[in-house]
Amino acid sequence: MTSELTPQEAARWALRAGLPLGDDRHAEVAMTADHIHSVISTLREIDFGETPPASFYRAGQENADAAV
Repeated sequence: MTSELTPQEAARWALRAGLPLGDDRHAEVAMTADHIHSVISTLREIDFGETPPASFYRAGQENADAAV
């Protein structure tokens, strides 16, 4: 389990990335980064099994005999 990003850490990481933030933005950026992290963590838990990558999909070539 990872801990939440603090506003000070968000400011430090943003500055390191060349994106200095105003003091009033630190908390919002930290909350947004935490939300993005939680969404990505959830996506990483999905088992796609034998699902091919999107580059294999060809629009208009779906299997027409599938049951509805």
